Amino acid sequence: MAIQWYPGHMHKARKEIEKVMPQIDLVIEVLDARIPYSSENPMVAQLRGDRPCVKLLNKSDLADPEITARWIEYLEQEQGVKAQAITTLQPGMVKKLPELIRKLVPIEEGSVKNIRTMIMGIPNVGKSTIINLLAGRVIAKTGNEPAVTKTQQRINLNNGIVLSDTPGILWPKVDNEASSYRLAVTGAIKDTAMEYDEVALFACEYFLKAYPEAMLERFNLKELPQTDIELLEEIGRRRGALRSGGYVDLHKASEAVLHDYRSGKIGQLSLETPEMAVAEKIAVDQMLAEKAAEKARKKEELKLKHSGKRHQG
Repeated sequence: MAIQWYPGHMHKARKEIEKVMPQIDLVIEVLDARIPYSSENPMVAQLRGDRPCVKLLNKSDLADPEITARWIEYLEQEQGVKAQAITTLQPGMVKKLPELIRKLVPIEEGSVKNIRTMIMGIPNVGKSTIINLLAGRVIAKTGNEPAVTKTQQRINLNNGIVLSDTPGILWPKVDNEASSYRLAVTGAIKDTAMEYDEVALFACEYFLKAYPEAMLERFNLKELPQTDIELLEEIGRRRGALRSGGYVDLHKASEAVLHDYRSGKIGQLSLETPEMAVAEKIAVDQMLAEKAAEKARKKEELKLKHSGKRHQG
């Protein structure tokens, strides 16, 4: 089942963004480099229209560098989009952003007009840290959990660029089930909004296929388990997550997997590729079309049923 998490303040944030957007020259969207497709909010594209956009693939130190390079190439196929891999652990990367903004929104020499930018992104993607680095001082509250920023604010970077900050917003319904799990694996969705073991099993299934060597090395396994549950149980045994009777405590084993992944202790592992995104987009479009057709069919049936009753009466 897809995980949904859309607190009330996110709905309010969307309304505020719609109000301010006409004054904005350029949008900065912060993505998680491990899940650029799943962390790309479809509402951002709707709200920004044809404005230029810089997509920052943050936490690139936690992602597979080879896959990140492919993502940059893929994202830049879209008109008006520039993509950059960054990590806030290297502030110099972030501080190059104003130069790129000025290239995308040229201002006449001697003009006193500021470039109005808006920074957007899902919760817990590192947006506030990026703002603080750009401003050179602590302006935005940071925290290693989603939904820390709750209100919109304007920040003058004193370099000809004004930045509008927005709360991290998810969208009301994540149609792609795999994306909702990836958001949970990386920590974009509050841990209280998910079943820990379900999310960890999703991660284990992917790691077995995509990064078997990393599993063997990190968890000191002699051989690779065949299934996600076997891997999770083996990790639990290795970490001493046992209950009375020798049963594995799946919650504790799940915590070990997710915490190790989020902190980069397992290695630089990406959870999706551009090819996966293309295939999943097609599948989601097909699923939504089928649902819409089914809804229309039921509506038509209901209409015919009521019209039949009227004729009988």
